[in-house]
Amino acid sequence: MSTFINKHIKTQVEAAPLAVFRILFGLMMFMSIVRFWSYGWIDKLYIEPKFFFSYYGFEWIKPLGNYTYLLFIICGLASIFIALGYKYKWAIITFFLSFTYIELMDKTTYLNHYYFISILSFLMIFLPANAYFSIDAAKNPKKAFQYVPAWTINSIKILLGIVYFYAGLAKLNSDWLLKAMPLKIWLPSKFDVPLLGNLLSQEWVQYAFSWIGAGYDLAIPFLLLYRRTRPFAFALVVIFHVLTRVLFPIGMFPYIMIVSTLIFFDAKVHRTILKYLGLLLKIDVNRFNTDKRLPIPSTLKNKMTKWVLILFFAIQLLFPFRYLLYPGELFWTEEGYRFSWRVMLMEKSGYAQFKVVNGNTGRWFYVDNSDFLTPFQEKQMAFQPDFILEYAHYLKEHFKKDGHKNVQVFVDSRVALNGRLSTTFVDPKTDLVQERESFAHKKWIIPFKDEIKGI
Repeated sequence: MSTFINKHIKTQVEAAPLAVFRILFGLMMFMSIVRFWSYGWIDKLYIEPKFFFSYYGFEWIKPLGNYTYLLFIICGLASIFIALGYKYKWAIITFFLSFTYIELMDKTTYLNHYYFISILSFLMIFLPANAYFSIDAAKNPKKAFQYVPAWTINSIKILLGIVYFYAGLAKLNSDWLLKAMPLKIWLPSKFDVPLLGNLLSQEWVQYAFSWIGAGYDLAIPFLLLYRRTRPFAFALVVIFHVLTRVLFPIGMFPYIMIVSTLIFFDAKVHRTILKYLGLLLKIDVNRFNTDKRLPIPSTLKNKMTKWVLILFFAIQLLFPFRYLLYPGELFWTEEGYRFSWRVMLMEKSGYAQFKVVNGNTGRWFYVDNSDFLTPFQEKQMAFQPDFILEYAHYLKEHFKKDGHKNVQVFVDSRVALNGRLSTTFVDPKTDLVQERESFAHKKWIIPFKDEIKGI
C-alpha cells in the first residue's frame, strides 16, 4: 500500500502534462463560450423565456436579465486567464462559480458534459496547474515548479476514468444491448451522412454501434492507462468522438474529451507539445525547467485538501448509484438519473395538458403551455416529473395572482420511452399543487408497464 501511495500520490513528476491540460482546457472553454454566444443561445435560452426550471435546492439561481451577458463575459475572460496561467487561482475559482451558475440557471439545458466541466473546474482549484509554462510561473519564481506530486495529474485521470466507465456501466441494460435502443430510432435519420448514411438504417449496424459503444466506454480508461495500448486507445478516442460529433448534435463535448485524454500520455509528449507552442508564441520553454519541486504544503492546508478531494471522489463514485434508493424504472421516473453519466440512453417524448380547477366552484379550463414556456422548455417538461411538478406550482401561483380562488392543478400526461407506445405518466387525479418537491419518491408517477433489465 505504501508503495502504491508513493508511486501514484507522493512521487514528484513533471508538471508539463498539467500545463498542457490547463492550456487546452482554457482554450476549449473559451471557444465554447464564444460558440454559445454566436448562436444566439444566451438570448434564446436565458433572456426570452418567461419562466425557468430550477434545480431542487437552487431555486434562488435565476438568469440575470441582460446582465446574463456579463456573466458569460466573466466566464470567458476567466477561461482565457486559465489558458495563460495568469492569476490562475482566482481565474479557476471565477470560472467554476460563473460556469456553474450558468449551468444552474435553467434545468432545461442540463447536459452531462456541463456537469463534467463544473466538477472538473472544481477539481482544478486544488491543482497547481500554473506551476509550469504559465504567466504566473514566469512572473513569480515562487510559483514556478518543474515537478509536482503525482496525485495532481492522476486525479484528472481518475475523474475521466469514472466518466467513461460509469457511462459504460449505464449501457449494460436490455434496451441498449438487446433492442439497440435508442440508436435504432436515431441512426436511420442520419441517412445523409457521407459514406455511412446507407448503412445506418441496417439493424446489424445499430446493434454493432450499441455493443461497441458500451465496450468502448468500459475499456478505454484501462487502455489509456497502459503504455503499450495508449496510442491505439487515443486513436479510438479520436475516431469515437469524431463519429459521435458527426452523428449527433452534442456541441463541443467530443473535442473536450479528445484533448482531455492527452493527460494520459507521458511527460515527453507534453514537453513536445509545449516546445512547439513555445516556438509559435516565441517563448523559451527552457526558462521553466528549473528542476524545482513543489513543496509539501502546511499540515493544516494539506489535510484540508486531502479530505476535500476524498469527499469529492467519494461523491463521484457513489452519487450515480443513488437511483437504487428509489422504486420503479429509472428511465421512466428519472429519479437519480441526472449527474450519473447516463449519456444518450433514451429517446423519450411526452404530452402534458394541464387543467386548472377552481376548488370552490369546480369550474376549470385548460392551459396553453405556449403562453408560458418556449417550445424547448415544453418538450423537456412533458416527460420529466420534477419539471411537471414545478410547472404546476408556477401555474398555481400565476392564476392565484389573476384572482382565481383555491387553485388546483391536474395534468393529463402521456410519455413514450425508447420506441414503446405512449402510456399515462402522471396520475390524472392527483392535484399537483398538494405535492412538494423533495428527494422522496414521487408516488403520483404511474408505474412503468414494462421492464428494462440492467445496471
